[in-house]
Amino acid sequence: MTSQFNKKNEAWSARFSEPVSDLVKRYTASVFFDNRMAAFDIQGSLAHAEMLQAQNIITAQDYADIQRGMAQIKSEIDSGKFEWLLDLEDVHLNIEKRLTELVGDAGKRLHTGRSRNDQVATDIRLYMRSAIDNILGLLQDFRLALLDLAEKNADTILPGFTHMQVAQPITFGHHILAYVEMFGRDTERMQDCRRRVNRLPLGAAALAGTTFPIDRERVARTLGFDEVCYNSLDAVSDRDFAIEFCAAAALVMTHISRMSEELVIWMSPRIGFIDIADRFCTGSSIMPQKKNPDVPELARGKTGRVNGHLIALLTLMKGQPLAYNKDNQEDKEPLFDTVDTVIDTLRIFADMAGGITVKPEAMRAAALQGYATATDLADYLVKKGLPFRDAHEAVALAVRTCVEKGCDLSDMSLEELRAFSSLINEDIFEVLTLEGSVAARNHIGGTAPQQVKLAIARLRNQLS
Repeated sequence: MTSQFNKKNEAWSARFSEPVSDLVKRYTASVFFDNRMAAFDIQGSLAHAEMLQAQNIITAQDYADIQRGMAQIKSEIDSGKFEWLLDLEDVHLNIEKRLTELVGDAGKRLHTGRSRNDQVATDIRLYMRSAIDNILGLLQDFRLALLDLAEKNADTILPGFTHMQVAQPITFGHHILAYVEMFGRDTERMQDCRRRVNRLPLGAAALAGTTFPIDRERVARTLGFDEVCYNSLDAVSDRDFAIEFCAAAALVMTHISRMSEELVIWMSPRIGFIDIADRFCTGSSIMPQKKNPDVPELARGKTGRVNGHLIALLTLMKGQPLAYNKDNQEDKEPLFDTVDTVIDTLRIFADMAGGITVKPEAMRAAALQGYATATDLADYLVKKGLPFRDAHEAVALAVRTCVEKGCDLSDMSLEELRAFSSLINEDIFEVLTLEGSVAARNHIGGTAPQQVKLAIARLRNQLS
């Protein structure tokens, strides 16, 4: 029975006296989700084989055969002709089995000096590096799309809110630039995460290294890694980089979700600040008048999904002893789904930003409600010599009077305003206009249109 079992060519079958049950195969297999790493598995294997040949561990002919076999396997995978077998458990054994079929003993020699433990750790880092590079490009595209939107609306006035209450007038361009800054920090986090991803585990073997005279630095150079992982136990068991990526991704999605919340609110007919292009919305099965902002709503929901993946990975790792454990197979599905979700979301949001129609009249009308220039009146009095707390009290009394009369501060006459402070003169009406309010915040980081345009120019220069 043992010899018959061994004919299945499983990597560890000779140790066992009976085959794994079909139920266990299905439970432990990862091939139908980790096969997305096939190109990276081939890339890592070729670098390993090149090093083995350079170190005279395998022959030049073996290396040539491995190259030829891997080229055919890649072609089969790319064309969809490769047969993924559940019996072979994962992407690594499937490729190794096919390689051995194609090139014989040379394929069997490929695994010299390595383990699936350091092999999978290398593959996943290669995959993550590629994913991060993709995400960095999409973040740049999205930020550029937001800069275009901000530039078109550098002078458009809308109310700024705190506690969802009207606070002060701002420009819509300035508001959008806040998100450009958020996604800029996301870019920095992804770049920083990439540095720790880009370290080579290969050569750690199962957990203790190998007795063969390998050259890990050579493989690192071949694969474009910045350096090697310096402890073999840590190299095969570390998933910090995956957790760190998911944390950075969760922040990306949190920023997406905050923007989504505002887009949904702004698009509501009761607010009516914006419209979103039809291609990003859907209708109702029963209410013919509806236009639902499905994309921002769904992105807001998918944020919880990504947050959940972060918690899943933290929980996965929290109780593991050194070194590698089968638990770590569970890192891939949440990681892959996080990558897919962030990439799809950034791609569609960059497109959607160009399909946002701003309604300046509605924004301006809203800014005229809620006494948005009250702080400007207080600042005016302070500049005239009144202590700030006294100015604050005077303006609060003026606002209370306006509430009782149902008017705005700018609707009151000079005589009425002077009832609250004799320091108020004719120039107050320049201060109480929306345009005057935003223009007065003319400093770095302020909402003045001039500063918004300068900020856009600075950001464009950074992104070029």
